[in-house]
Amino acid sequence: MAIKRIWVMFKARNYEFFRDKASFGWNFLFPFLLVAGFGILFGAREYVEYKIGVFPAPPGTLDTAAIEIPEGLKTTRFLQFVGFASQEAAVAKLRHHKIDLVIQAGPAPHLYWVSDSSHKGYLVEKILQAGLMPPEIPAAFRKGRVASAPIRYIDWLFPGILAMNMMFSALWGVGYVVVRYRKNGTLRRLKATPLTAFEYLSAQMLSRLFLLMFTLAVVWFGCDLIFEFNVLGSLADIFLMFFLGSLSLTALGLVLAARGVSEEFTTGILNFISWPMMFLSEVWFSLEGAPEWVRQLSQIFPLTQLLQGIRKITNDGATLVEVLPEMGILAGMTILFLSVGAFLFSWD
Repeated sequence: MAIKRIWVMFKARNYEFFRDKASFGWNFLFPFLLVAGFGILFGAREYVEYKIGVFPAPPGTLDTAAIEIPEGLKTTRFLQFVGFASQEAAVAKLRHHKIDLVIQAGPAPHLYWVSDSSHKGYLVEKILQAGLMPPEIPAAFRKGRVASAPIRYIDWLFPGILAMNMMFSALWGVGYVVVRYRKNGTLRRLKATPLTAFEYLSAQMLSRLFLLMFTLAVVWFGCDLIFEFNVLGSLADIFLMFFLGSLSLTALGLVLAARGVSEEFTTGILNFISWPMMFLSEVWFSLEGAPEWVRQLSQIFPLTQLLQGIRKITNDGATLVEVLPEMGILAGMTILFLSVGAFLFSWD
């Protein structure tokens, strides 16, 4: 009978979602609009600062006085230098457009690398050639080649938009809705039925997972028809990673729904959690060059782990074995959030 009660609540929540035409349409329209907007405005300048990776150097933002690179490069404005321990680490960030050019520190000749698919990298290379490579010292620099398929910015951005839409849908579709039910007395009426708290929370979670994955599939394949995304990994692995991410985010929504009675307070808490997660999880931009404590703080968010795993599969062709750390963290977060949510949940 427990399965039957869960199924009834599962169907009821889905009916509620599909009958709300505004909410249903916005869940599909919002990510489409974001992807289309960035696709149209792809060539626009987004930052006033260019990032140059330097190796070998201490990780993080560098003081130019402490690195051995040409003086002319040190005094050029609007350049930020980010240290990397090895060439491999720096070039990997270059492939993903997290930095715009890589240069080897030390005495001349200096090797440098630039991605042919990066418009910002093209400009930084031109600045380098025009201002720091006069005809009398043509051997001061040597260009290295990045042997990889080009990754467009829209290919890097697209998983972030999908994950962000999933985050908002999971947190608001579970956390806010359950609090609304508690406030208007729906939960109290359900408490009088044979339905248990476990069955009710299970139905809410399964319903949200179904809606999240359904929305993801529609948006993914719809946008792919327009922009023809370059995916190096397996689509099955990508959707499995998204499924684990949706589990973790939905479980986090259940924690927020466990005790809340005020819609206004819940809205504030949801914004307090979702907005830092959106900006610190590299949805829109890379955190390369940000303070180390900011980068470490970002690792506590499930959205960060989800995007790291998705981009490894999408842009690098990684297998599930190679993203096991991210999968393990997401699974651990899911268990933790579910345990806390079940322990704290109250019908009243």
